[in-house]
Amino acid sequence: MTMFKRFLNRFRRSERGSATLEFVIVFPIFVVLMGSSWELGLITMRTTIIERATDLVVRDIRLGTGSAPQHDEIKQEICDMASILTNCEQNLRIEMIQIDPRNWTEPPAEADCTDASQEVSPVRAFENGQENELMLLRVCFKVDPLFPAVGLGKALVTDDAGQFALVAAAAFVQEPL
Repeated sequence: MTMFKRFLNRFRRSERGSATLEFVIVFPIFVVLMGSSWELGLITMRTTIIERATDLVVRDIRLGTGSAPQHDEIKQEICDMASILTNCEQNLRIEMIQIDPRNWTEPPAEADCTDASQEVSPVRAFENGQENELMLLRVCFKVDPLFPAVGLGKALVTDDAGQFALVAAAAFVQEPL
């Protein structure tokens, strides 16, 4: 028993391995912070790209008098302008909603997004406006988190397939022919 007590006293006084202990405590925190920073950077970049592509397409719609763009054309143009988004055609969903500014009704708060865990459903709302009507174009792009189990990736609101939504919106007035 005395030999065991001597071993414990020696072990308690020894400072060998103290740097290893600090490393074991600090390193996981550092890795989670770095991973969350990387995740936030990718989210910011993708959001910026989807918003810019939506703004450019809406600008083309506003300037292109006399043409009523269709769903597939708009989707293809957004995907072409946002070329770094992977699987854009499968993960992008757009909706166009007619809004009456004189008789205001709030558009649905949730954007219409794809859900890989459900069967494919048709477009919820896509109306080509009449002359001088206010239109809201909402674009939703679904993305898989880079690190879904830790840090920022764990805090994101995801669907059943583990994807989160990036939403961009733009409004325009349908020009007369």
